Amino acid sequence: MKVKLSRREEEVMEVIWSGKNVYAKDIIDSYDDPKPANTTISTLLKRMYDKGYIDFEQMGNSRRYYALVKKEDYFSKEVKGIISNFFNNSATQFASFFAKSNNMSVEELENLRDLIDNEIDRKKK
Repeated sequence: MKVKLSRREEEVMEVIWSGKNVYAKDIIDSYDDPKPANTTISTLLKRMYDKGYIDFEQMGNSRRYYALVKKEDYFSKEVKGIISNFFNNSATQFASFFAKSNNMSVEELENLRDLIDNEIDRKKK
């Protein structure tokens, strides 16, 4: 995972991550009208293959695509990059910004606090 995915490639990856047997037609069908052209999706898939994010199995005249990178691993790396680049490598600064800037409800903040408390308890063990 050296080269970041573009926004369009991330959209395609979401479809691949959500299914086990994903063909180009499935990706195209996941879009609202007007749907992207076959060539557009083929180009995106080729780029993603070249970047090492996906692979495929040849199934007759079609290719069945699958992810080589887990969704959690990809987004974990992206979030770490954001924290490093924009928050001086401080998860605390990131969490503070996130909590303040997203107009979170009291319930959402309490849920976030519970998640943090559980993680603290897990690390203490």
